[in-house]
Amino acid sequence: MSVGCERAEFCPACFWFLGQADAESNITTRRKARPGDEGCGPLCCSRRGACLSVGLLLLLAMLAALLAVATILGHPPRTPETHSCVTLANRTGFLCHDRRHCIPAHAVCDGIRTCPHGEDEAESLCRDVPQSLPSFLLTTCGDPDSWIYSDQKCDGVNNCGDCSDELSPVTTCPPCGPGWWRCSPTVFKYCSCVPRDLCRDSVQHCSDWSDEYSCPGP
Repeated sequence: MSVGCERAEFCPACFWFLGQADAESNITTRRKARPGDEGCGPLCCSRRGACLSVGLLLLLAMLAALLAVATILGHPPRTPETHSCVTLANRTGFLCHDRRHCIPAHAVCDGIRTCPHGEDEAESLCRDVPQSLPSFLLTTCGDPDSWIYSDQKCDGVNNCGDCSDELSPVTTCPPCGPGWWRCSPTVFKYCSCVPRDLCRDSVQHCSDWSDEYSCPGP
């Protein structure tokens, strides 16, 4: 009869070498193998069950890792929530999903893909404007049924049609900036200021003609 694992050899089921010490221990205890057993016995010197379990766990872990990698590479990342940002012009903006590009609020749902991946024109965002838009993108005019984009408030232009986005009591805007001339415009497009580049162009834009006689120009 042969004794299981009498000599140091590789046991394919166990993924390790059985040491000479284990072989000598088996010889000492004179553990006899069943007829027909040679080399690594069916119990692999009492280790086979344990190492089979470890091998199975390692295999399952590898499969789980491969599945995770396939999931990450095979599907686009989850769409992050939309967030507001401040543009270089210090106006309210829409932060693209790459977290790098801040586009003007009024560029959202305008039919032009401004974000690198076009999320500013996504169907979920633009399907029912303005109800589908985040609140930070919107400003209500004097007429509650009218709205404009947030970055169109206090920009010197009559976006609401009644100047409620530029004048009190609906909106409190800072005085005309350096690029504007303060007067009572005769042009519907403006409310309390006209651009300085319109000064001295031989066209009346202020009711008192100050754009032609007082404004120093750009």
